[in-house]
Amino acid sequence: MERREFFTALIRPIQKEEESKTLLRPPYFFDEEDFEKCSECENKACVEACEEDIIVIEEGRPSLDFSESGCTFCDECAKACRLDVLHLEAKRLLPKLTIDMLGCLAWQKTICSMCKDVCLDNAIDFAGLFNPEINDKCTGCGFCVGVCPTNAIRMGEER
Repeated sequence: MERREFFTALIRPIQKEEESKTLLRPPYFFDEEDFEKCSECENKACVEACEEDIIVIEEGRPSLDFSESGCTFCDECAKACRLDVLHLEAKRLLPKLTIDMLGCLAWQKTICSMCKDVCLDNAIDFAGLFNPEINDKCTGCGFCVGVCPTNAIRMGEER
């Protein structure tokens, strides 16, 4: 076990308790109200179709859980939806992420670049070894959320 994995394993149970639940929907819908139809869905095909296993059912509706992975925007959940809730034509970026400077190890002068290492879009810039900032390339995919050892990356503004 690497040092980062060790510290992440120690902090992760604390994070789970502190997290406030904001439901983030898959990025393929026209109207939030359409998710009312999901209660009629018996097989939850969107959950099965998700290659990253990030779609979970909360309150009878699909939402995204970035604790272990992120969204690749593969379109499979939208293709699998049989109730016209998720549509390929509605594909959008997820809300841009933000970094909490007080919670971020790098902002506190501890060398950590886990968020940048996992970012597929090169959307995190560092000023030297410290002070990461999320740039405009951010798609909101969430891969950085699950690897942050201090839970300092959060959903930001809607697009």
